[in-house]
Amino acid sequence: MSKDDPGGGQGHNGLSYKDAGVDIDAGDALVRAIGPAAKSTHRDGVVTDLGGFGALFDVKAAGFDDPLLVAATDGVGTKLKIAIAARRHDTIGIDLVAMCANDLVVQGAQPLFFLDYYASGQLAVAAGTDIIAGIADGCRQAGCALIGGETAEMPGMYAAGDYDLAGFCVGAVERDAVLPADDIRAGDMVLGLAASGLHSNGYSLVRQVVEAAGLDYADAAPFDPDRSLGDALLEPTRIYVKPCLAAIAGGGVKAFAHITGGGLVENLPRVLPTGVMAVLDAISWPVPAVFPWLRQAGGIANNEMYRTFNAGIGMTVVCAPQDVSRISEVLSAAGETVHTIGRLVASSPDAPAKAVISNGDAPWRD
Repeated sequence: MSKDDPGGGQGHNGLSYKDAGVDIDAGDALVRAIGPAAKSTHRDGVVTDLGGFGALFDVKAAGFDDPLLVAATDGVGTKLKIAIAARRHDTIGIDLVAMCANDLVVQGAQPLFFLDYYASGQLAVAAGTDIIAGIADGCRQAGCALIGGETAEMPGMYAAGDYDLAGFCVGAVERDAVLPADDIRAGDMVLGLAASGLHSNGYSLVRQVVEAAGLDYADAAPFDPDRSLGDALLEPTRIYVKPCLAAIAGGGVKAFAHITGGGLVENLPRVLPTGVMAVLDAISWPVPAVFPWLRQAGGIANNEMYRTFNAGIGMTVVCAPQDVSRISEVLSAAGETVHTIGRLVASSPDAPAKAVISNGDAPWRD
């Protein structure tokens, strides 16, 4: 072994991790860049800063007496492909947080902390910084702390410029406050909270429609000429956490349902008991312009629209008739647009819960 080759291997001609496609320096630069964004999400209960092998959180310090922990994990699906194609990465992190945190509040839980997994073939620090900044923005909206994550650079696993995201969120709810409640019954009302757009579901079909229409994501959106198609389709998922927690605190909420993949017809029944059917009237709420455009441009059938997309309602609330006005006022005061969209009716006693939509073609009429 010569003193010029202390490792005894290939000397100055030897391979390095960077030669294999992994840039440790770029990873370190990203960690430094995202530090302020993560710190901006600090909340009561956070014990450790970024950088450890694990992150600690004190649930008692967050104000809970007898809590149950609630955990959720999700991704953003092929909406990522549009973010990559449009070269816009600053909002996709909001979607990631929304998909997890909105699922937690459905069970009455307050999101406490969030972790992300960001994987790419070659780490781009600028894009990564935008992505994590979006995640931090989503965490602030949801009231949870970004306390850790993983950035994985894996050459050969992803095409150039591609990346993937996954999110992990943990919340807590007092043991006696878990939703859905056990007193949901026929006669209860269903409220709908307006969606900001497509949210994060159905994008494989959306991309197919865009391709068939011969459009580029830099083109003006046919349904929103003031924005590019890419920007319009990347409108971030609405985070309903703080308004929903305010409604819970005001009393009367029996259930929430986060309207994601499967739409209203598959997600609302998940929080309803057997022997009950939700009857929703599509005339009772407006839909964002993207939905009629998709249906027309893609020739998509009504039932496919309602099973694939949220159709303009991102969260539903079940409550007794006498609580509709008060809960609606609380949600409106917190910034939500609220519509009374249906009611629960009795079906066969042992029949699985379901949701049906009347006037289903109303949102697509000229």
